[in-house]
Amino acid sequence: MTEDPKSTVKVWDPVVRIFHWSLVGAFAVAWLTGDELERAQFVPGLSGLTGYVSDIRKGREHRHLGHNPAGGAMVVALILALLATGGTGWMMTLDMFWGAEWVEEVHEAMANLMLVLVGLHIAGVVVASIRHHENLVRAMLTGRKRAPAPGDIA
Repeated sequence: MTEDPKSTVKVWDPVVRIFHWSLVGAFAVAWLTGDELERAQFVPGLSGLTGYVSDIRKGREHRHLGHNPAGGAMVVALILALLATGGTGWMMTLDMFWGAEWVEEVHEAMANLMLVLVGLHIAGVVVASIRHHENLVRAMLTGRKRAPAPGDIA
C-alpha cells in the first residue's frame, strides 16, 4: 500500500524510529534468551567484586570469557547512571519540575558521573586487554575471543 505524500505528515525522525525498533529488538532478544541469562554470572556480589579487584591489584586476576566481575558491575553502574541522567532530563521538561534547581543539579551530576564511568570503563578495557593479551574492543565488535585456557573462567 503506497501512501500519497501529500496526505501524510512526518511525525517521527529517524533517531526516534531507530531507538524504538532497537528497544523492541532488545526486548525480544532478552525475552527469547531468558533461560540462558538465568545461568549467567554477569553481576557479581559485593564479595565477588572486591575479591576480583583485590586480585587485579595483586596481578593475579583470572581471565573471564564474558564480562569479569568489575566489567559486570560497571555495566550496571553505567545503565543506572544513564537512566538517572535521562530521567532527570525528562523531569526538567515537566511542569511539575520546571525550574527546580535540585533536578538540574542531579541531572548535571549524573551526566558528569557518566563521563567518569565511561573513562573508568575505557581504562578497565585497556588494562584487561593488556593483562590478558587480547583486544577486547575487537572482541566486542566481532563477538569472539580466544578459546578458554586452563584457569580461565567461562
